[in-house]
Amino acid sequence: MTRPIPLRKRLLVRLLITSVLIAICSVAATAWLAVETTTRAIQEEQGQVLTEDMDILRQLSGYAATHRDWSGVGKTVRALSDRTGRRIALTAPDRTPIADSETRDTALPPRAAAAVDPLHTDTFTEPGAQRTGIDPRAVGPFRLPRAERERVRLLAEKRRACFSINGVETTITQMPSGRSVLVDEDGTVDGGQVPTPCADGVLNTPTVTEEKALAELNTYAGDCLKGVGGKFPSLFAATVDFTDRSMLTRYLGRKAETGIDTTRDQDKKAQECVDRARRQQLEPYVAPAAELFLGRGDSAVPHFDMSAANKAKVTGVAGLVLALTVAVTVLVATRLVRPLRALTHAAQQPPEQHVRVPVTTQDETGILAVAFNDLADRRERMEAQRRAMVADIAHELRTPLTNIRGWLEVTRDGVVDPDPELLASLHDEAVVLQRVIDDLQDLAAADAGTLRLHREPVRADELLEQVVAAHRVAAEGAGVRLHMSVAASQGSHGSDGSGDSDGTPWLDADPVRMRQALGNLVSNAIRHTPADGTITLSCRRQDDEVVFEVADTGSGIAPEDLPSVFERFWRAEKSRSRRTGGSGLGLSIVRQLVTAHGGTATVTSELGTGSVFTLRLPDAG
Repeated sequence: MTRPIPLRKRLLVRLLITSVLIAICSVAATAWLAVETTTRAIQEEQGQVLTEDMDILRQLSGYAATHRDWSGVGKTVRALSDRTGRRIALTAPDRTPIADSETRDTALPPRAAAAVDPLHTDTFTEPGAQRTGIDPRAVGPFRLPRAERERVRLLAEKRRACFSINGVETTITQMPSGRSVLVDEDGTVDGGQVPTPCADGVLNTPTVTEEKALAELNTYAGDCLKGVGGKFPSLFAATVDFTDRSMLTRYLGRKAETGIDTTRDQDKKAQECVDRARRQQLEPYVAPAAELFLGRGDSAVPHFDMSAANKAKVTGVAGLVLALTVAVTVLVATRLVRPLRALTHAAQQPPEQHVRVPVTTQDETGILAVAFNDLADRRERMEAQRRAMVADIAHELRTPLTNIRGWLEVTRDGVVDPDPELLASLHDEAVVLQRVIDDLQDLAAADAGTLRLHREPVRADELLEQVVAAHRVAAEGAGVRLHMSVAASQGSHGSDGSGDSDGTPWLDADPVRMRQALGNLVSNAIRHTPADGTITLSCRRQDDEVVFEVADTGSGIAPEDLPSVFERFWRAEKSRSRRTGGSGLGLSIVRQLVTAHGGTATVTSELGTGSVFTLRLPDAG
């Protein structure tokens, strides 16, 4: 009789305690969150969250810089509102709603908090916009495709390694356009002073995409630049500044090429032309300007106090949550424990009853019940196989022992003289006993995982030659022709034990055990092949395997018997005659030996035509 399970260790009690603890933690976390949310709302109403306001503006400006319109901004607005607890609304300059974290009928604040325009942003919300007023995340046609991005990254890796060799440690940072640049410990792009061996100019050379975008930019700036330089329009061009982590496009005067000087005023006006042209170029790639509204409250700071009434409400809600949790837990746990109890009861029954349990659910418990029933089925089959094996072993040992005992008794009584013929017969019976015992010992070692293999490089053709030589006399005595065929493979190996110059397959195997496996197949084929029949042993390399085949022209095997061929004590003759059959263990030993070598054994057969046994083993090449 099993001992009762202590109350504290029962699954139902554990689930109940766990649920209560979870509910308590949830209620406490909810109360804390409510207090924190209220406190933050009060702080926001006092204007103490300026950093969050700037972050909201920065993120919305970044969205506008990377999208052509505002059609998908609603998700971003809701996420920002959920994170900050603020009401966030975006409208067009004419107050047409774009996105709002509140309902449509909620009135907007009287004034907008800021304008969201990535082409005319301020210098505080986003670093890198100080020079041009353009959000550096607005890159438009300067965005590198994946291939160019990867190529530039590899160039940056090469330059970083060169910097490191010359004593300058840098890290690789990716610009919004996807271009990789080097940053030193001080934040200077491209390591400040470039070592002479590293100044190859390859990394900072514009890519095809950047060249195309720059050409387009110069086209936009052309008319404006003509008015700046008068007769010197060719002096002006635009280039991307790769020494800044922002996407900065500068005016470049080609003074050195022409020898014509320009004034500071001309340079300033030319840069303004480039900035204006850049806004014109980026305009199709960014969202239009919008007004940002942030929720505001009264200026007074109310004092948050947990009154007695509020405490009673929190306590009541907590008690209700606990009650619901306990009720649900008891219901769920009872449904969970019921099939487990059925499994426990079935497992405690005597093994010979082979009890099954009903499968009532599709969850983990149902899967466990199915596995339990499968285990019971396998145990029942194994018990039947064990009984059959005991009966087979008794049958195999009884016949030769009975013959030996009978002849010894009549010899002892003087009825028969112990002549050489009698002794030879007794010796044959003893050999049969020894063979059965050896086969059983091999199978027992294979089942226990203690079958020892002495592996070494083995040539497939030599292995077949040895098997053919060992069974040639038996085959000739049965009137059966024994042939051998080895297919040479293409792509020969060296003479290091893994192959031969003629392409002969090699194995890393125990030659004794492999001769035993092939010999069992040949012996089986000789017994079932009539006179004038043929047995062919062949070998070839196929993919990463060495394939052995033993084909005969014998009686064949019925299709319904093929799944049982490698089972122990199975014979094709239902009469179990030992005159034409062996112990019934040979093919089972073949499968065990091949499995121990990491291979497989299969058979195909057709009644009246013959059988083909195939062994597949790993190729040593």
